[in-house]
Amino acid sequence: MGSLRNPIGPLPSSIYWRRRAVAASLIALLAMLTVWAVSSGGGNGDKGDGDSANGSTPARTITPGPSQSGTAISEQPGGRDESGETGGSDGSGDGGGTGDSAGGDGGATAGKNGDNAAGGAANGGAGGQQVPAGSSLPDCAPGALKLTLRSVEVAYGPGEKPSFQLVAANSSATTCKADFGPKAAVLTVTDDEDDAVWSSKDCPRAAGSLLLRIPAGASITHTVEWDRKRSAPQCATPPAGAVGPGTYLVEAAFPGVTVLPASFRLEKD
Repeated sequence: MGSLRNPIGPLPSSIYWRRRAVAASLIALLAMLTVWAVSSGGGNGDKGDGDSANGSTPARTITPGPSQSGTAISEQPGGRDESGETGGSDGSGDGGGTGDSAGGDGGATAGKNGDNAAGGAANGGAGGQQVPAGSSLPDCAPGALKLTLRSVEVAYGPGEKPSFQLVAANSSATTCKADFGPKAAVLTVTDDEDDAVWSSKDCPRAAGSLLLRIPAGASITHTVEWDRKRSAPQCATPPAGAVGPGTYLVEAAFPGVTVLPASFRLEKD
């Protein structure tokens, strides 16, 4: 212990004390550097974690793919009117039951009882309910109905029977009935020389009335099928020869209503 307090050696004691002070300073400096290095490393790690936790690192972004574009197809092919009855529905009813909304039973009944014309053409009241002759339902007033005639297909192949649709729209606020029998709603087919080859009134199998119910603000579709055979007035013998391929015109005559004709083709074999 005495040597620590009083250095022994050939040099003066002050030199030894200075050496000890320098060594102690170096040791203290090394210790401080070690502590600083350790604390700096830990701090950086904590800081990095904190940055991540605090959201300083930008989040990944997801780039959406190209959106699809285009126009949806909404038109029905072939000009068909699959809805049968359109527009508003007659919710109050007048003895028609559910015929306004369903329409199927009425159409089936009309089709069964309305077989038409020479060659087995058939009338149907798709969407229109058939009513009896003594029904209290009022007749459709003049000007209340708008009729549109069209061929179901533009062209018919060999063996295909042309079908025609007569769409009746009731623009009034009153549900009414109208006669679509073969002698009231008369359909006539003419060839490209304007000669009549078939008419629904020539020789119908059921020549009576076909009263169909047309709801207010709605429409019904009456369908007539032609078997491509010729007809003659008063059930006379039709002209010889089958109807050949070519362009034809179908016309409709309805009391008090003007109906535009529609054209169609019969294709070759």
